[in-house]
Amino acid sequence: MSAMNKQKIVSSVPQKGFFGHPKGLLTLFFTEFWERFSYYGMRAILVFYMYYEVSKGGLGIDETTALAIMSIYGSLVYMSGIIGGWLADRIFGTSKAVFYGGILIMLGHIVLAFPGNISMFFISMALIIIGTGMLKPNISSIIGDMYSEEDNRRDAGFSIFYMGINLGGFLSPLVVGTVGMNYSFHLGFGIAAIGMFLGLIVFVFTKKKNLGLAGTYVPNPLSPAEKKKVFTRIGLGAALIGALIAVGIPTGLLTFDTFIALVGVLGILLPTAYFVTMYRSPKTTETERSRILAYIPLFIASVMFWAIQEQGSTILANYADKRTQLDFAGIHISPAWFQSLNPLFIITLAPVFAWLWVKLGNRQPSVPTKFALSLLFAGLSFLVILLPAYFGGTDSLVNPLWLVLSYLIVVFGELCLSPVGLSATTKLAPAAFSAQMMSLWFLSSAAAQAINAQIVKFYTPETEMQYFGVIGGASIVLSIILFALSPKIQSYMKGVR
Repeated sequence: MSAMNKQKIVSSVPQKGFFGHPKGLLTLFFTEFWERFSYYGMRAILVFYMYYEVSKGGLGIDETTALAIMSIYGSLVYMSGIIGGWLADRIFGTSKAVFYGGILIMLGHIVLAFPGNISMFFISMALIIIGTGMLKPNISSIIGDMYSEEDNRRDAGFSIFYMGINLGGFLSPLVVGTVGMNYSFHLGFGIAAIGMFLGLIVFVFTKKKNLGLAGTYVPNPLSPAEKKKVFTRIGLGAALIGALIAVGIPTGLLTFDTFIALVGVLGILLPTAYFVTMYRSPKTTETERSRILAYIPLFIASVMFWAIQEQGSTILANYADKRTQLDFAGIHISPAWFQSLNPLFIITLAPVFAWLWVKLGNRQPSVPTKFALSLLFAGLSFLVILLPAYFGGTDSLVNPLWLVLSYLIVVFGELCLSPVGLSATTKLAPAAFSAQMMSLWFLSSAAAQAINAQIVKFYTPETEMQYFGVIGGASIVLSIILFALSPKIQSYMKGVR
């Protein structure tokens, strides 16, 4: 996309209207609020739905298997962003991708809302995975469209957007979690479906007035000749996958363990292929190639961070259910409520971080330094949670304030990495790969959770201290390395801060 077309898009968006930011931020804030309400509400009860006994309304899946499924599910949600980013960049633009993705997410939650079997469960997961892959990276790309490259409000705008994400994430475990755990899992999933429907309503009825041309262009459209070739390959690929599944399952070659291993391999190979493709593309300029090289260590740091943060919905959710004293200060705590801690702290602290970055202006830490800080906090959050076992052993129930402290510390890291990473991705992206670069950013979460699917099997109450200690320590070591390399990485970013 040329600088002239970029400016035309920016000019089409009303630039004042939502806390001093482009008016389109209002549309995207509330669309994402409801989408995250539906997603995090569903996720707050999903692992319990899987491993609770059938007599309690669950599916009765083995506990370790349920934790691995949660990690694989999270990995595939972000991995599917490749599909969403490619469709937006090559076929119908980011705005339509957001709309179609919301429809699929809503349908997935509707399937979960009806009592069914394992097959229905996996159908719903497939719908949500594809839908989230279309919506999640593309709604962030639309935000990038609304700001010029020199606009100092960009990082603050992403921080405000991040508040919308976490406001939905805070309320949904309290609402969906309470209904799902106390009354019916399926009723909880139904509330999640309603949340996505409300998000679609907001997007459809406000986008024309607030977003202007943002999200409507196709930056690298397929030529007629390419369309025929690409669609033929997609058809053949789908047929091949179907055949492999049809043969693999009955013969025992495709088991859950082999599928976990396959997703783990894909979690590494897909981002590698993306980096190579973008770097070697003739549509990528020399400056853009330098920025891609700078992005690689940031990507690796993001994988390490999300490998810790995403265990809040797996290992720490199980820790809340099995290892935590849930009768505290005269109330009974639902284990699903702990899922609200992360977004609650972000809602509280995001305005502080947004104000801090704007206040510091050009004196704020560089992007690589912020990423190094995020790894330091992530590592500390895991070292904190091993202390109860160190002091009291693994047999006694833990004071819930230890979990609260762990969630708080990792949020400091998240606010140094996630909104900053979203903003940096839009600035470092090659013009021909803008939406796909955002998909690559979300692949760091996919890779992290693919790795988690392999390592959660090593967690038991007996190995608790070693588990948290090794992972937390590795994050702190990587943080120190990134601090040392920050000036060199910054030089490869070619003026982007």
